[in-house]
Amino acid sequence: MDQSDDEKREYIAAPAPNEQVVAPPKPPRARVSDVIDDDVESPRETMERKRDYLKGFLQKKPDTTPAGEPGGPLYDAVIDALKEIYDPEIPVNIYDLGLIYGVDVSPDSDVVVSMTLTTPNCPVAESMPAEVELRAGSVPGVRDAEVVLVWDPPWDPQKMSDEARLELGML
Repeated sequence: MDQSDDEKREYIAAPAPNEQVVAPPKPPRARVSDVIDDDVESPRETMERKRDYLKGFLQKKPDTTPAGEPGGPLYDAVIDALKEIYDPEIPVNIYDLGLIYGVDVSPDSDVVVSMTLTTPNCPVAESMPAEVELRAGSVPGVRDAEVVLVWDPPWDPQKMSDEARLELGML
């Protein structure tokens, strides 16, 4: 007849309160000299190898970004020009305020800026898009600039950058 699982197990009872418990001996401590192998690189050799790797890595030239792509020189110059335009009612530039929805630079260096205003009744509704077009068009390398005023999605304070929120005391 088969024994049940409970019968196969061996149980060890806890020592009685009056029994002396002997702790097992502690294992010996590991020493650095115990693991040093002559075939392993020394820390100095390892560091020299890392320096060689970093030297080659740092000397590699970055991949060039097309001028009109984000990170490209023309795109960044247009963004910098837009950051110089401030909302007359709020002491924050229109880019950090979140009024610029997109900047598209064509291969022919034509710039299209999609933007909105804080409200349709904004006092600068007539002059702000013209100023944006003028500033974007004045960037060296830009052939033509156009501003597309959009109302969808509507602007809200969540579109502001952290810098703008900090400037306005909203953080």
